[in-house]
Amino acid sequence: MPESDGIAPITGPPTGPITGPPTGPIPAPITEQPHRFYDGGLGASANQQGVPPDPGKDARIELKRVFEARRESFMMQRRIAYRDRHLGELLVPRETASFRTDLTSVPAFLTWLVPKTGEHLPATLLHDGLHHPAGVPEYTSTEGHVVRRAEADRVLRDAMADAGTALIRRWLIWSAVAMVTMLEGKGTGWPTWLRWRYRLTVGLTLLAILVLGTWATLDLFDTLPSWLGPLWWMGDRPWWAELVGGLSAALVLSSAWSATWGRFWKAGAVVAISLTVLLHVTAALLAITAAYQFMERLTAKAPKTALVTAALAMLAALAAFVATVLTRGG
Repeated sequence: MPESDGIAPITGPPTGPITGPPTGPIPAPITEQPHRFYDGGLGASANQQGVPPDPGKDARIELKRVFEARRESFMMQRRIAYRDRHLGELLVPRETASFRTDLTSVPAFLTWLVPKTGEHLPATLLHDGLHHPAGVPEYTSTEGHVVRRAEADRVLRDAMADAGTALIRRWLIWSAVAMVTMLEGKGTGWPTWLRWRYRLTVGLTLLAILVLGTWATLDLFDTLPSWLGPLWWMGDRPWWAELVGGLSAALVLSSAWSATWGRFWKAGAVVAISLTVLLHVTAALLAITAAYQFMERLTAKAPKTALVTAALAMLAALAAFVATVLTRGG
């Protein structure tokens, strides 16, 4: 997937060993250029003198852990600077004293796929900084370029490539972020009709994946209700043939449906394909996470009830084990 959108790279004084992508009719893919990140210095305040960004020094990620309202977050003690190919220098956060981040915003049950930290951390901190402070609809770069939310998402994708994030992971992260932008529509400058168009598109995509995924699962295990016929690309075939048919149809239909996402068609393809392929894994992880959180809260609020519940669960497991052994032996 080429990651450049064809916009001519911004020109200016050199900032170290950085080369912009070549211009021409075919956009060049983004290549790893870690020196686009550099030390952003310190913002001036009543208690400290400001320190300007220094392109000659590596970026320094200095975080301070804070715990507010029983939630963990982090403050950046030093700013990060990033030279974007189209917008020039981006310096975040604008206000270090009030800035809070949860690192990479990803649900706990998906951290096996996208961890909270890693090569992508500088880029995700940059992205968080472009949306700070809360309530400010847009960010302006040091060279006067206005950065709205969809453009900030594009910066995230390019910055992850510069930071050395693997191709599949950065496209997964960007696609998820772009989907949230389409759903919320805040800070985009889109007209009302376009916001609702994108919301409807994402909603129909998720609904279609859920319905067809459930239908295909019932078809695979031959548990379809009498009023619901089999999917024509699966039919009444051996299980492996139905599985191949289901997966191939998921890939083809997801790619075709992504055209409804308009300018975000790449994100639509990634979201649809990944959710379709990982539907059952995601459902299982959601169920396990929900059960764990339920037991955590039950243990905290009613420890005796939790102990009784655990004892009953162990008795049920023991009974099931004995029944299985006796049945096998018979």
